[in-house]
Amino acid sequence: MTTSMDEKVTPSPSEAPPPAAPRRRRKHSGMVRSQRRAGYVLMAPAMVNISIFLGLPLILAFILSFTDYGFFAPPEFIGIDNYIEMAGDPDFQISVVNTIVYTIMVVPVAMALALIVALALNMPIRARGTYRVMFYVPVVTATVSVATVWLWILNPSFGLANQILALFGLPPSQWLNSPDTALMSLAMVGIWQGLGAKMVIYLAALQGVDPALVEAARLDGANRWQVFWNVTWPSLGPAHFFVFVTSIIASFQVFDLVYVTTQGGPANATRVLVYDIYQNAFSRLQLGYASAESVFMFALIAVFIAAGLWLQRSKSE
Repeated sequence: MTTSMDEKVTPSPSEAPPPAAPRRRRKHSGMVRSQRRAGYVLMAPAMVNISIFLGLPLILAFILSFTDYGFFAPPEFIGIDNYIEMAGDPDFQISVVNTIVYTIMVVPVAMALALIVALALNMPIRARGTYRVMFYVPVVTATVSVATVWLWILNPSFGLANQILALFGLPPSQWLNSPDTALMSLAMVGIWQGLGAKMVIYLAALQGVDPALVEAARLDGANRWQVFWNVTWPSLGPAHFFVFVTSIIASFQVFDLVYVTTQGGPANATRVLVYDIYQNAFSRLQLGYASAESVFMFALIAVFIAAGLWLQRSKSE
């Protein structure tokens, strides 16, 4: 039995054309693309700023690290002589050791204290906003002002710190005037000054913890420590890594505090890497050598950050 040419043939379900994409999906994808474009536009000023004031100086420092440059004469290419000289420079070696020791003293203690303060200020206590502001004020205070106040507090003759020690019958300390305690005293000031910034990051992360998970753990009979260790602590993983990275960078870049309080003394006990770079660049006008030190510092920071990233990944796995 044949069919005529004009007769319509109904296609089988397998041969039917696919349904057209709904308008809502196309509209949604268009909104996503427009949001991305808006995001790129908003990021453009920051990216230009980073490229000009961070990226370009980093490239120039890397190039100058292979030259002998004294600012008043054109750079002279000398290969890796600056890096070879660094290996035998006692001032550079002392500054690297002091910077690493300072970082080890400041970063873990500051992170732990900031988390404790954030946990306390995340509770519904009276005047919570006032306490948050008080902890954050040192962050926005000029380091010169902070250092001046702490010079008075840590003065071995009439400082407040020794007066407090005397109230408990403890002997006075030389604080910044002794090679044995100077770096530790600077670390104490660094912990105090940077505590507020880390606290704010932890506060934001704590407020992002899913309340349903906390409630479920409590219904299962978990106490406060078990809730913190099994629910809150894992949720703070990204915050831990961010605070760790920013703390490492800030500790390696400590300079103004050292410059105002000790200027690397006594007996090079507080001579840190950035202060050594500053002296070589602007006091001795050895800009090529200072650039080599800057490149080394950048590589050292990258190693510490890579180690933290590896630890975070191994924990998550």
